[in-house]
Amino acid sequence: MHQGLGVYTFDIARSASKRDVIQAVRALYKVTPRMVRVVSVTVKSRRNARTGKIGMTGGGKKAYVYLKKGETITF
Repeated sequence: MHQGLGVYTFDIARSASKRDVIQAVRALYKVTPRMVRVVSVTVKSRRNARTGKIGMTGGGKKAYVYLKKGETITF
């Protein structure tokens, strides 16, 4: 999170859209986002150092929520 810059990062469902994120932020935190960017996180393969087996990381989606100056989200 870059709270000083008014940017908050959330892990979201793979099926969620920008509009879903905007509606959720309005409902949960009572603030209107200035801008929302949605990024797909790719699945990557990783090797376990102890066993040598290959596994996959989760992947998914992230949303960067930009707020107007002076607005904050408290957790």
